[in-house]
Amino acid sequence: MNKATVNLWRRKLLTAVSVAGVAPHLALAETLRPTPRQTAGPFYPAQLPLDDDNDLTRVAGRDGSAKGRITDLSGRITDTNGLPLTGVRIEIWQCDANGRYHHPRDSRQVALDEDFQGHGHTITDAEGNYRFRTIQPVQYPGRTPHIHTAVFPPGDKPFVTQIYIKDEPRNAQDFLFNRIPAEQRPLVTAEFKPSSDGNTEFVAQFNLVIGATPQQA
Repeated sequence: MNKATVNLWRRKLLTAVSVAGVAPHLALAETLRPTPRQTAGPFYPAQLPLDDDNDLTRVAGRDGSAKGRITDLSGRITDTNGLPLTGVRIEIWQCDANGRYHHPRDSRQVALDEDFQGHGHTITDAEGNYRFRTIQPVQYPGRTPHIHTAVFPPGDKPFVTQIYIKDEPRNAQDFLFNRIPAEQRPLVTAEFKPSSDGNTEFVAQFNLVIGATPQQA
């Protein structure tokens, strides 16, 4: 196909797009791969904590700070066209640095870190951004380190998945991580990089793409 033919084809395509009332850059853009869904697990809070903000490292009414490696976790939530999901609720929950969940079903004889909130939420801004202050996830029996997260799109059921540490060796033995097709696993991992902020040890970014509902793992 010569250059003149290509240009003619492109002009016809752009004309058709304009007639349809669709912006050309949106019609030609590739859609983003949706983040795989995963289970909420057995330890979603039976009752949300009274202090349920986006800083899980401090609990209202207590003077201490959570044990563990303090992490600045942030990201962006969009649909598969890259459009931001604004004003939506996002939650995270995870075990404390001792490997114990703040949940009555986790009754193991392990000390509970009372200075760790265990669960938190925030609302995305106009660009779909969110941010949490938490700890780097740790292993607990039978699982690789991970953070649970849920997004609550208006008029739809919650979108639930899990955030894993990039290049964590224990991922290879984790039964839930391995249920995700290999080519999709990068979509549920985040790199925990050393932070230049003296108040945190790590910074991690995890973007979520909410699309058509795939089979839950």
